[in-house]
Amino acid sequence: MLWNTGEDKMIDGLILSIQFLTRIPVKKAVDFNDKNLSKSIFFFPLVGIIIGGLGGVSYSIFSHLNENTASFFALLSMVAITGGLHLDGLADTCDGFLSYRKKEQVLEIMKDSRIGTFGVISIVMDILLKYILILSLDKNIPIILALSYGNSRLVIAYLMSSKKVARKDGIGYMFHRSNPKTYALFGGIGYLLIVLLVKPIYIIPLFFSFLIGQVMTKITYRKIDGFTGDVYGATIELSEIVSLIIFLEVLRWT
Repeated sequence: MLWNTGEDKMIDGLILSIQFLTRIPVKKAVDFNDKNLSKSIFFFPLVGIIIGGLGGVSYSIFSHLNENTASFFALLSMVAITGGLHLDGLADTCDGFLSYRKKEQVLEIMKDSRIGTFGVISIVMDILLKYILILSLDKNIPIILALSYGNSRLVIAYLMSSKKVARKDGIGYMFHRSNPKTYALFGGIGYLLIVLLVKPIYIIPLFFSFLIGQVMTKITYRKIDGFTGDVYGATIELSEIVSLIIFLEVLRWT
C-alpha cells in the first residue's frame, strides 16, 4: 500500500534520502514537505549502505593493482558520492566548537562559508585516518564499508528524530521538525536485522557508533544547546571512523 501512487508513496522518501545524502543523479522532483522528509529518514541507513557499498566496489576494481591504490579510490569514490557534504560539516563544527566562544558566536562561525585552521586540520586528519583504516582492512572490505556508512546514517536518523536542535532554520531543523521518530524506529529495526543476518558480531561497531552519537550530543548541548546540520555532518564522519576502528578489532576475533 505504501508503494502505491498518491501521497503515501514511500518511494518519494527514498528518492529524497538519496538526493539529500548523496550526489547520485536522481532527477525525479520530490516535494520538500514534512511527510516526505519524515519518510526519507527510514532510508538513511540503506543509503549509507549504498555509499559504502560503492566504495567497496571501487576497492575491488582497483585491488588488482595494490592495496594502497584500492584504498585511495575507495575513499575518493565515497567522498565524491557524498559531495564532501559531511566533511564540510566536520570542518565548520571544528572551527566553531574549537573557537571556545559563546553560543551565538560559535553559530556565526559555523555559518561562515570560509574555512578556518581547525576546519582544514579536521578534514586532513579525517581523510588520512580513513585511508589508513581502509588500508588496514584485510577481508570483507565491501561489507565493512557498507555497514560502517550504514551505521553512521542510522545514528543520524536517531539524532534527528530524538535530540534538540540549536536553531530553527536550515535543513537539519526541517528534518527534525518533520517528526520522523516512527520512520527512524522502523528503519533502525530493519537495518538491525540486516546486520544480524550478515554476522551478529557486527553489531558491536554499530553500538560504538551510537556511543559516538551520545558523546556528540553531550558536546553539542554544552556548546550550542542542540544540533545543527553541520554537527550532524561531523557526527557522520566521526561515526564512520569509529565504526571502521571497531571493525578492525572485531576482524581480529573472527
